[in-house]
Amino acid sequence: MKWRWQPQDCDIPRFNAAKMLELMRGKRLVFVGDSINRNQWESMMCLLMGAIKDPKRVYETHRRRITKGKGNYSFKFVDYKCTVEYYVTHFLVHEGKARVGQKRVTTLRIDTMDRGSSRWRGADILVFNTAHWWSHYKTKAGINYYQEGNQVHPRLDVSTAFRRALMTWASWVDKHINPGKTRVFFRSSAPSHFSGGQWNSGGHCKEATQPLNDTSGTSYPERNIIAEEVIKQMKTPVTVINVTSLSEYRIDGHPSIYGRTSGKRYSSSIQDCSHWCLPGVPDTWNELLYYHLHSKESNRFRE
Repeated sequence: MKWRWQPQDCDIPRFNAAKMLELMRGKRLVFVGDSINRNQWESMMCLLMGAIKDPKRVYETHRRRITKGKGNYSFKFVDYKCTVEYYVTHFLVHEGKARVGQKRVTTLRIDTMDRGSSRWRGADILVFNTAHWWSHYKTKAGINYYQEGNQVHPRLDVSTAFRRALMTWASWVDKHINPGKTRVFFRSSAPSHFSGGQWNSGGHCKEATQPLNDTSGTSYPERNIIAEEVIKQMKTPVTVINVTSLSEYRIDGHPSIYGRTSGKRYSSSIQDCSHWCLPGVPDTWNELLYYHLHSKESNRFRE
């Protein structure tokens, strides 16, 4: 709870919940992506609640000033007429089924946007991500899994599939998003810190109690490079929020054995070394988002 990320040779303002709500007045802030983006949405909700007054009447105040919107992850800050929303999509593109031989199999339509994309349109601030699920067995193997049109590829390299999926996303943004109304962000991949195996094979991080001192041996993920290359080709301005390297230090920031429960008991057999505790690392991601939004607004007034 006491760690704060400090960039070298520059400074960024601390997150100011009241100012953030003013920046969002009358707007929709929408997070779109996998559960790591939900983690960032949860952080944003917690941070913004810090601006709600009268802590002695927390329940009544929250009931009056924060209302539930449509869906499980949509809330409105009534006084500011703004919403903070999250929409789940593991890949940004459509997960479906297709026939391969005599079987119907799950496929990933890398040429078709997720069917929930219509709900994201009209947002004033969009924060996208996808990375976590591209490391799972089925996506890495790429056997009878990736689909384009009516063709299911017998085998397709995961990096190629990831690039084509992001190009589909980029085309959708360029076609449907008005840059005069909507600021678009893409958050880079967040690191996992499994030792001794993966999440389903005994991987753990429970011994970690301090940040790492050195991450120089860590390579920059190829998915980030691909995302940056695709974004550079877009007509719509997209701000990349690069959280990968700064998050790499925080091996101590994961729920570990407290992330998955069976009934009321914590499970030590399957640990969560991918998601993040709150307060914690995602607060810094939102601090960077706040910095970009605050800087843009300040520049607008100077102009």
